[in-house]
Amino acid sequence: MRLNLNKGVLKTSAHNPEQEEAEEEIEVEYDGESLEIGFNVSYLLDVLSVLEAEKIQILLSDSNSSCLIQAADESKSKYVVMPMRL
Repeated sequence: MRLNLNKGVLKTSAHNPEQEEAEEEIEVEYDGESLEIGFNVSYLLDVLSVLEAEKIQILLSDSNSSCLIQAADESKSKYVVMPMRL
């Protein structure tokens, strides 16, 4: 899964071995520099399936470093996901 993060917008795109593709744009609270990062979609879905919050927080430093995912309103559980090279 490829994530393109720009001011206020997260664009996601994914494809599978059968050459099927999906794209989505999501409004986000972000005003930093543009960032493109890739993840194994299964790992992201594993984390998102256990978070019960309506809003989540994803902390990124650059496209080569791990990201920290947690519920925006609590800090009990924190999850680390490593990126894939694009």
